[in-house]
Amino acid sequence: MNRQIFKFRTTALGLALSLLAAISTAQEFPTKQVTMIVGFAAGGATDTAARIIAKKLGENLGLSVIVDNRAGAGGNIAHEQIAAGVADGSVILLGSVGPLCIAPHLIAKLPYDPQRDIAPLTMAVSFPNVFVVHAGVPAKNFTEFIAMAKAKPGTLDYASTGVGSASHLMGELVKQRAGIDMVHIPYKGGGPAMIDLLAGRITGYYATPSTSGPHLASGKLRALAVTSLARLPSMPDVPTMAESGFPGFEATNWYAFVASAKTPKAILDRWNKELVKVISSPDVNEQLIKHGLTPAPGTREELAKTIQRESEMWAKVIKTGKITAE
Repeated sequence: MNRQIFKFRTTALGLALSLLAAISTAQEFPTKQVTMIVGFAAGGATDTAARIIAKKLGENLGLSVIVDNRAGAGGNIAHEQIAAGVADGSVILLGSVGPLCIAPHLIAKLPYDPQRDIAPLTMAVSFPNVFVVHAGVPAKNFTEFIAMAKAKPGTLDYASTGVGSASHLMGELVKQRAGIDMVHIPYKGGGPAMIDLLAGRITGYYATPSTSGPHLASGKLRALAVTSLARLPSMPDVPTMAESGFPGFEATNWYAFVASAKTPKAILDRWNKELVKVISSPDVNEQLIKHGLTPAPGTREELAKTIQRESEMWAKVIKTGKITAE
């Protein structure tokens, strides 16, 4: 009988502790306001994706979700802030491949460690980059552009969203594969880079489908190639790098949600659940796809593996190109 009483009390205690833990988690998760940091200036693809997701997230959770643009250093400033910032779940970041997978191999004294200081929440979207040039550039396709670059080494330039960003390394990878010399011009986001490209102040840019699409339609820019293995459904007439003389070339870009690694696991898991729900919703899917962004929500573990795999891939590109932070 005593054993039965002890067993009952133990079970009751376990249930009570589980209930208290659930209540504690519910109280800890944000209930009034959430800040969604974006590491680039307004007007770029990261900002576009963040605002689409933030709106739906606010509706689902019944709270205010503020998009906070903290541009600079190819997104590294925002990632440093999330790594060292508040860890109560009220601040999350729509991170990118540059600061998470490239910067650790490029910057000797990076003030944060993506593996140690930043916790994965979920992949958000993936997409290829599109190499676009000003309409005044003579090259009509990517093969002609490469020939032009070889004829004038060191005179053509390309924009990126900052040193160590995906668009920067896309350009470096092409330079290695094609054996060309181009000047890298870093910006604080896709919006500012696009402004200078449209004005003819720079030659080309490994842009996102989101930022380049409207300008391609207007004829102000010309798309020469996409970095995916297959052509984009939204740009069926634009050939791939592989079709343009670089067999097997593939380099995709992506944005993913992360938070401070000091955030309690229960809150991180709750964020995964809420974000996956939003990104998977039909209306958000439709809006993201319209901007050339493919929704790719998943588990926290899947994102961690992606970060590790791509970190190793870009480390090789950086080492081969002897690339250093400018």
